[in-house]
Amino acid sequence: MLRRVTAPRGSDEAAAGSGETRAPETTQVLRRVNAPRAAEPGEPARTAATSPAGEQSATGRNPRTPRTPRTTGTGANRAAQAAGAAGAVGSAAGQASPAGPAGAVTPGPRTGTNAGRNTPQRDAQAPEENTTLLAATPGDGQPAGGDGGTGKKAKRPKRTGWRRIIPTWRMVLGTFFVGMLLIIGLFFVGYSMVNIPPANAMAVKQSNVYLYADGSQMARDGDINRENVSLAQVSKDAQHAVLAAEDRDFYSESAVDPKAMVRALWNTATGKGKQSGSTITQQYVKNYYLAQEQTVTRKAKEFFISIKLDRQKSKDEIFEGYLNTSFFGRNAYGIQAAAQAYYGVDAKDLDPARAAYLAALVNAPSEYDVVAHPENKSAAVARWNYVLDGMVKKGWLSQSARAGLKFPMPKEQTVSTGLSGQRGYLVQAVKDYLSKNNIIDPDQLAAGGYRITTTIQKNRQNAFVKAVNDQLISKLDKKNNKADNYVRAGGASVDPKTGKVVAMYGGIDYVKQYTNGATRGDFQVGSTFKPFVFTSAVQNGSTTQDGRTITPNTMYDGTNERPVQGWSGGAYSPQNEDQKSYGQINVTKATDLSVNAVYAQMAVDVGPSKVKQTAIDLGIPSGTPDLQPYPSIALGTATASVLDMAESYATLANHGQHGTYTLIDKITKDGTNEIKLPEQSVKQAVTREAADTTTSILQSVVDNGTATAAQAADRPAAGKTGTAENDTAAWFAGYTPDLATVVSVMGQDPVTAKHVGLYGALGQPRMNGGGPPTQIWAQYTHDALQDQPANDFDLQLEQGAEEPQPPAATGSAQPGTTGGQSGSATPSPSGGGATKSPAGGTTGIPTGGGTATNGGTPTTGGGTTTGGTPTTGGNTTGGGTTTGGGTTGGGATGTDTTGGGTAAGGATDAGGGGTTGTAAGAGGGDPAA
Repeated sequence: MLRRVTAPRGSDEAAAGSGETRAPETTQVLRRVNAPRAAEPGEPARTAATSPAGEQSATGRNPRTPRTPRTTGTGANRAAQAAGAAGAVGSAAGQASPAGPAGAVTPGPRTGTNAGRNTPQRDAQAPEENTTLLAATPGDGQPAGGDGGTGKKAKRPKRTGWRRIIPTWRMVLGTFFVGMLLIIGLFFVGYSMVNIPPANAMAVKQSNVYLYADGSQMARDGDINRENVSLAQVSKDAQHAVLAAEDRDFYSESAVDPKAMVRALWNTATGKGKQSGSTITQQYVKNYYLAQEQTVTRKAKEFFISIKLDRQKSKDEIFEGYLNTSFFGRNAYGIQAAAQAYYGVDAKDLDPARAAYLAALVNAPSEYDVVAHPENKSAAVARWNYVLDGMVKKGWLSQSARAGLKFPMPKEQTVSTGLSGQRGYLVQAVKDYLSKNNIIDPDQLAAGGYRITTTIQKNRQNAFVKAVNDQLISKLDKKNNKADNYVRAGGASVDPKTGKVVAMYGGIDYVKQYTNGATRGDFQVGSTFKPFVFTSAVQNGSTTQDGRTITPNTMYDGTNERPVQGWSGGAYSPQNEDQKSYGQINVTKATDLSVNAVYAQMAVDVGPSKVKQTAIDLGIPSGTPDLQPYPSIALGTATASVLDMAESYATLANHGQHGTYTLIDKITKDGTNEIKLPEQSVKQAVTREAADTTTSILQSVVDNGTATAAQAADRPAAGKTGTAENDTAAWFAGYTPDLATVVSVMGQDPVTAKHVGLYGALGQPRMNGGGPPTQIWAQYTHDALQDQPANDFDLQLEQGAEEPQPPAATGSAQPGTTGGQSGSATPSPSGGGATKSPAGGTTGIPTGGGTATNGGTPTTGGGTTTGGTPTTGGNTTGGGTTTGGGTTGGGATGTDTTGGGTAAGGATDAGGGGTTGTAAGAGGGDPAA
């Protein structure tokens, strides 16, 4: 800082002989001084800067040497201080005037000989009060008026430290304006360069060709199903529904919506789903003028073309074009074709409910077709509700009218004869496979030009169709038997070694029954799931509740409605087919007869979660509906598709090695470019011992159990029958060493699409898995493999698989029932509770013809009585302990069995179990639930 100082008054220390006259008292000089700093230890506080030692001014005083201030100043002041404050601060033209109101130094007239020198002087005894503060010159540290000239312009302070990395407001503002100019420039460049092109090649779109594995043509699609209509030929409800679904502010907004585009980009980036953020104008431009690829270039063109198109065409014209180019599924392009394809009406006759469903389809045509994909109905209904709610919100539909609407089930599709028969099912399955595995996008496939070679073998495909016709379709009498109108069938055949789907049966005709029976996933698989429970038991080395290793010979209690033991999730007492009780029975026999009581208990012994995981490892999709870790999982409550089950059984046939099924061998685009297919990796899903031991007990099902009709294949075979709840579906899943095939006969009302039981179909009391499904399998397998030698299974069984096991040491017959007897059991109390035993003890009931022994002390409310010792608070099953509860290798001993007591090694009486068609009780063990 600069201070005004005056010469000391009355000083007698003027230098003698210097030739200079001491400055008069009125003379003032300017000098630079430092701010006071704290004194060093041991010396007095300093109030002013001191001069270097030994250096005196002309007056004999030591001059002050400016010190660098401890406080941070500007770079200019630092430089000035370092330059040497020992010299003159500046030559003053005259006596400096006192600082003005603004604090600036005003030059004054010269006074005295030393006035122009402005030599700093020091008075060691002068008090700080004698120094008068002037004004600091911001820049070089000199007075503004030195030498009577004009003061220099202040230099800008340098930014130091972290302040250097923070942009100044000038930088921010400049960058903003430059960016805006750049964006505006790019916009005008793009707008001038991008012109509205002619319509794309959709009008002359290529077909896609589908080939059998041998290269012969299976089908050709790509014929555009479109009928253009004017906006006046589309009902207002249909117009409003599409607007509510896709762009509710279309008529009031601009051609593009930057906010929606940014929002869609953000939602896609954050995993909330792929969204386009496009207006109806942009979607129309994409459909009519551009291709479907998701690239930056295409989006940029779409942006500029939309703006130009909005200036050249009216909103009505754009909306009309959009309605005629949108894809609605079922090969229907445009609202008119969609109205005919789904409801058989014209677009002008669409009401709010049906219009809302068609509008919902635009978002996901292949997923929301509830006829083709009944498992997705809940998602389709949710989208339908979204559209209707949007119509209400915009005032296009009253709330009262909205409340009275019910979801309008679309009709079965009627398509061109080019996809008739099985061709349509196969083509649709291939399309779904391509989309599911991200090989070709549906929009790209719709553009055409692909040549797709499938894995379907023509001779085996024909053999499958013939087997279904011979064993099922030809036996239907739809005119005289109402139940025959409900019958549908689905089948899939997989090569276990390659995972290739070699044949598929989807239904009687694609143009008559649109839903593919092989790929639909809405019917329970029933007891065909039971083998997965046993596979999991061997895979995990599981044991029974009393510690016995689970093998094909492990004894279980097969009493009807026997409560499962060891399950903490609540009481569960499954029923056997026809309410049969089997008493003590080994796993192989329980599999032959499909005994629910045994397999529900086994699922608990293994752990339902482990059973579920084993099923997934074998090939059942993890998202399969009702695939839940409960004891009921053993009864087949899951609704896997026929194709999923075929893949899983192929894993068992391939000794536990799993390879995901494939429908595609090769794909080329435009005749030359080959599309890369995903690699078919194979892994050991379960141990060979687990898979092969399961195969061994499934061989017994064919030889001795519910699937003896499979012997007609005339080669070694293994398999399992199954029945869905209420007999809505009957299954057979089986395999040879060379081919795994699953067949299902399902019941569905052709009008309402509701699942219905197959009671009375084909003139039979019920549809059993051991009937038509097994018979179809046997004929197809025989014909499909007729040119190959019959190979035996090469099995490696788990240790101890062939060793017999004694029955459990704990009697566990259901109270009130007669183990091993059918039709004479006393019904259990509601909820599966125990029946009180007579006072003084109970006599054990023989199971499977065994001899009863005294059961020991009874318990009330009963748990298991082990070795005659009462258990407090448990259930007494069967009244006591049964020793030797089953007769091995023979018939019943000492006790008559009525209609179903089974001795190990014997067969179920055909009359007692309600079984039909085979002496061994084919189908008699399938679950009722």
